[in-house]
Amino acid sequence: MADGSTTIATSLKGKVSEAEWKARVDLAALYRLVAVHGWDDMIFTHISARIPGPEHHFLINPYGLFFGEITASSLVKVDLDGNMIDPGPYFINPAGFTIHSAVHAAREDAHFVMHLHTDAGVAVSANREGLLPLSQHALIVLPQLAYHDYEGIALNLDERDRLVADLGEKKLMMLRNHGTLSAGASAAECWLGMFFLERACAQQVMALSAGRDQVLEAPPAAQAEVRSQTAMGMGMIGGLAWPGCLRKLDRESPGYAD
Repeated sequence: MADGSTTIATSLKGKVSEAEWKARVDLAALYRLVAVHGWDDMIFTHISARIPGPEHHFLINPYGLFFGEITASSLVKVDLDGNMIDPGPYFINPAGFTIHSAVHAAREDAHFVMHLHTDAGVAVSANREGLLPLSQHALIVLPQLAYHDYEGIALNLDERDRLVADLGEKKLMMLRNHGTLSAGASAAECWLGMFFLERACAQQVMALSAGRDQVLEAPPAAQAEVRSQTAMGMGMIGGLAWPGCLRKLDRESPGYAD
């Protein structure tokens, strides 16, 4: 609701196209997975999805709901400028769609875009050296990782061009002093990219607790080997892990597909 209280969304199953319903279920699952892993920031980050079709419509969270409350039917449909398509009981934070709209508009392969403010992700984003090659998770992430300098709360639409230029063709990003970002052609790819990035950040924070001089970086030859081993990206592996993620939600956070 506009006052921040919750309401039960009327089910949209059978009332929207099969493609839109699938996008809704997958996106709701991403929100719930973030909540289950404790990576949410109350109502203050976002995950978005492009709805297949020529309309260039997108789905994003209703502003005021916690991630653990999101359902497929409660997601809000917007255009590329963040205008609501079918106004209902919920509203969105237009500023929250600024980063997402930039990536969706620039990248045809970015069907899902996730942005988080986790403690570990923000900590590493504020580290001058960024993500270091300290763990296998980091080595998997680094070839796909871009950086974007902090410019303030994402209210300035001009920032979109600079963010997209910094992202380039990569699918993961450190938003300096801010957090992490993942884009994927599927919910599974978007999730797995963020999972590895967030785990790499947490591992780095723990490793650096011993002091920078005591940390062992992976040998350059090993870094190169992992780059070659993961050159195909995370799409296929993500597809293998995704069904298990959904089963986890069925056990721990049911109702996302309503």
